[in-house]
Amino acid sequence: MSGFIAAHATHPDWRMALALAAAQLDAQRAARPGAAWTLGLVYFTDTYAPQAQALLDELRQRWPGLAWAGCVGVGVAASGVEYVDEPALVLMLCDLPRGQFEVFSGARPLAGPAPCTALVHADPATPDIAELITELSARTASGYLFGGLAASRTATVTVADGVWKGGLSGVAFTREVALISRVTQGCQPVGPTRTITRAQANVVEALDGEPALPQLLQDLGLADLADHRAAVTKLRATLAGLVDASDPALDRGGRFGADVRVRHLVGLDPGRQAVALADRVEPGMRLAFCGRDVQAARRDLVRICAEIRDELESSADAAPARRIRGAVYVSCAGRGGGHFGGPSAELKIVQHALGDVPLVGFFAGGEIARHHLYGYTGVLTVFVDEAA
Repeated sequence: MSGFIAAHATHPDWRMALALAAAQLDAQRAARPGAAWTLGLVYFTDTYAPQAQALLDELRQRWPGLAWAGCVGVGVAASGVEYVDEPALVLMLCDLPRGQFEVFSGARPLAGPAPCTALVHADPATPDIAELITELSARTASGYLFGGLAASRTATVTVADGVWKGGLSGVAFTREVALISRVTQGCQPVGPTRTITRAQANVVEALDGEPALPQLLQDLGLADLADHRAAVTKLRATLAGLVDASDPALDRGGRFGADVRVRHLVGLDPGRQAVALADRVEPGMRLAFCGRDVQAARRDLVRICAEIRDELESSADAAPARRIRGAVYVSCAGRGGGHFGGPSAELKIVQHALGDVPLVGFFAGGEIARHHLYGYTGVLTVFVDEAA
């Protein structure tokens, strides 16, 4: 039966980290002599980013003929473990038929028929990045993208059969590559969902026909801004969840739905009684002020893992349950074990729910799912074998 294999390692020297991970992969490859490894995914922390080209060269030398994709993150993830603020890398080898995927970048745009979906890595410095994500989504048959923005305190690079700065890159997949993907939110509403009725650029002037700033203060339990210290403390912990007019803001449990994009508050305008956000807004969009919530984030991560597991086990005509081949998890750099209560806590939740499946991922400066760019979320995607 086909499958993926994964490995991870930490070491101050990227060469030693790669050697340690390669030894793990070679042991797994020896147990699967018939597999044809064609695609490699590599994620590495920003300590290694300046040596990204040398790292890619070494990957090609160790495993000739594989296509490679990946990027830098402020942390990287494997099954049950995360490496944040330390030098580390994670690797995955995939045994997909070559006709079922295509590596793309700005230097090598998609050339084949429209893919079904795509794993996307993006440079956050790219102008109009949200529009580029929407355009790429429209070029896929499903409209579904998954991935994230590279994050680094050194060089910001992505990998797609080369090392790149700027733009989008990644791997496009045909419909023969079966996968299940879910978005998990890390924030909880602190007030009702309202409709933006007046806005200009990134400034929300009115919600439900009333000035926006007083409604924000009401949700936070503040009478006004006179107590500057108390107001600043609460405002710094407050974010805004945005959703298009046609999409649901909350699910049946009162949590943010998958279409909500969380954005920072970047300013207040007492003169106009307005609130400025880190995104463009338009009348008709809906907004709910929110805050990060550890318990809500844990519950929501468990929920999406349960949904994936249920979908794997539900098959028509009593066919066998499908099996996870491998997984990619992209989480916000503001999440991770520290947010979930301890080292690697976030990845341990995923491991407990899905089992010790091959998994790689990274901690991003923004997460991509469907045609949206998110913040404070996790995007979990599993590749599956179709039921026999």
